[in-house]
Amino acid sequence: MTQIEYDHTHKCILINPIELPNDEDFELWSTLFLHSDEVTLNEYSAGADRHQVRFTYNHQTFNLNYEHYSQSIWINAEGHEAEHLLAALAFYLS
Repeated sequence: MTQIEYDHTHKCILINPIELPNDEDFELWSTLFLHSDEVTLNEYSAGADRHQVRFTYNHQTFNLNYEHYSQSIWINAEGHEAEHLLAALAFYLS
């Protein structure tokens, strides 16, 4: 089971899946993870070490990040209003 934890101090949502996706599988993994009526996927970008998916939840924009070297997955808010929705988003994704 994937653990989802809202980190109030760092204003992000930490995601700890049972098994991390491979770099080439992250786009598919993120599509499945974020599949919901309340979430709209906007953009996918891949780099050498970090992959990112921009998405919308409750009319605000967020980004789902995957960093291969640190083996980390997290969600950041884009903007002050979106930061106020992080706890609700973490609850929604759980």
